[in-house]
Order: sequence, then C-alpha cells, then structure tokens
Amino acid sequence: MYRNATRLLLVLCALLALSGCAGLSTRDPVRVNLVGLEPLQGEGFELRFALKLRVQNPNDHPIDYDGLALQLDVNDRTFATGVSDARGSVPRFGETVVSVPVTVSALSAFRQALELSSSADLDRLPYTLSGKLGGGPFGVQRFSERGTLSLPAATGGSQ
Repeated sequence: MYRNATRLLLVLCALLALSGCAGLSTRDPVRVNLVGLEPLQGEGFELRFALKLRVQNPNDHPIDYDGLALQLDVNDRTFATGVSDARGSVPRFGETVVSVPVTVSALSAFRQALELSSSADLDRLPYTLSGKLGGGPFGVQRFSERGTLSLPAATGGSQ
C-alpha cells in the first residue's frame, strides 16, 4: 500500500511539473483584423454575412485551429454572432484570411438602425470584435479587436 501511494505521489508531481512548464511558454496572442463583409442568403427576419478576418501569427510556430466563434459589437451592443467549423493553420510569422458566417437578428438590426438615425457621427462608430480559435496543441486562442467603423452619410435633398 505504501508503494502505491508513493507511485501516485510521483505521478502527481510529474503532472504538476509538466503543467508548470506549459505555462512558461512565451507566445504572443494572435492578431485578428476585420477585413471584409459579404452578404449571404438569410432566412426569415435575419441578415447573414460572411465576415472576413485576417489572422496574424506573431510566433515562431504555426497555430493550428479547429473551429472559430466570434461576436461583433457595434456601439457597445451585440450586433452579430457567428461560428464556423473551419480547420486550418496560420503559418509561423504569417497570416491567413478566414471567412466566418455571422447572423444579425432583425431586432438587433432594427435597434442599431434606430440608434444610428439619432446619431450625428456616422464616421466614428465604435466596434469590438472578440472570439476564439479552437483546438490545436496550444488550446484555445482568444482574440479581441477594437476600432471604429465609418458609414457613408445619407445626403438629403437635391444638389
């Protein structure tokens, strides 16, 4: 019995040491930029888009991913969400463009339209893009990007 307890203790110490070494890795977070938006076929009262993301890997090892989830907030309100089961790899010190289908609910679109109609500053709409790349040997890679969107101003009357 004493032997089994000693073995168990050694195995637990080895596992703790290995998990401690994994935490010492010095990898930089991925950088994700919103680079495009294409309309997709929606259903009912929803809008669908393909969000194009440029994923940059500033590390000296490739990042493999298996799945993507994201949320796009505009004016501090959730605007669109999306998931994709896409698989791929971002090369070391490289980048790739990933397309993620997102859904905008009719209620969210209506609320944003009401807020935009009362907003005078369509040149500086704040947005936040956050999400995660799933899978791979390093686990989940979370990302977040903040910026501003510029919408064309509606011009009224004739010129």
